[in-house]
Amino acid sequence: MQRKYEVMFIIRPDLTEEEADRLVSTIETNAATAGAKVVSAEKMGKRRLAYMVRRFNDGNYVLLKLEADGNAIHEVERRLRVSEPVLKFITVRTDERMKRVEKLAKLRSQKVKRSAVEAAAAANAANAAAAAAAAATPAPETPGA
Repeated sequence: MQRKYEVMFIIRPDLTEEEADRLVSTIETNAATAGAKVVSAEKMGKRRLAYMVRRFNDGNYVLLKLEADGNAIHEVERRLRVSEPVLKFITVRTDERMKRVEKLAKLRSQKVKRSAVEAAAAANAANAAAAAAAAATPAPETPGA
């Protein structure tokens, strides 16, 4: 079963641009040979790390979006684990989250906002009160009629 995943990994900041591109393309190729479909690969650039990792304070972030089964993701993670330039990585399954977001959006679009209902009720009450007041007030008589 193909599921959607996001794999974010941090590579060493001292790699040249060409080396980083080569590493990303190698990981994409490894993912493809493992049976994953690479949807997108985004280099997010150099960022400051929250804490020192292998004597580095900075790292280059890369985000891969994949469609794969569990075995392919396991192989990609194994390749990331043994790759020396990769400092850290995390894999997150996003298909369940997207289902939840779509379901919540659907529910929210079906619900009528409480403030809109209260405003409509208040307007109806005001119109009813004005009509009752107009009916209770006698019409002024015109002289000579």
